[in-house]
Amino acid sequence: MDFEKMGGLIPAIIQDNSTSKVLMLGFMNSEAYEKTRKEGRVTFYSRTKQRLWTKGEESGNFLDVVELIEDCDNDTVLVKVNPVGPVCHTGSDTCFNEKNSAGINFLGQLQSVIQQRKQDMPEGSYTTQLFSEGINKIAQKVGEEAVELIIEAKDQNDELFLNEAADLTYHLLVLLTAKGQDLESVVKILEKRHGK
Repeated sequence: MDFEKMGGLIPAIIQDNSTSKVLMLGFMNSEAYEKTRKEGRVTFYSRTKQRLWTKGEESGNFLDVVELIEDCDNDTVLVKVNPVGPVCHTGSDTCFNEKNSAGINFLGQLQSVIQQRKQDMPEGSYTTQLFSEGINKIAQKVGEEAVELIIEAKDQNDELFLNEAADLTYHLLVLLTAKGQDLESVVKILEKRHGK
């Protein structure tokens, strides 16, 4: 990292590893960067206190490091983290006063859970039961959920309609996983079609 370009400091962009939400911006000197890298918790250089400061040292809202990514000029670092509690000193999820939720990215997280269920096959899991019953049963469930969604679409109950949409989406993710595919592959096809 080139710490000399900005007088001994580099910007550290903090991003939630699960939601991809930018949580905050801080600054690191070389000592803070090395401490972050070695200990796995984000440490900044506080420009006001003129010392190293580990995020969460007082509040307990630590930022556990998943990955450090240097930018192309080696003068900024993207720090992907798993936050422990709210990030901002105001109590907000982010220093930009945004809610830190996965949103559409939750589907990727859900598929990861489904893939883990397929690998571990834990007892008592509905997902395990589906995988045990095989591809035909999973495909049948997707069909059943699609029909139920169509039926609810004809009525005026948004709650029932959205619940059926959620059921269909879940079972589709199970089917994709059973076929050795993932949602990202479907997204790539949609992006390619959109580009036409």
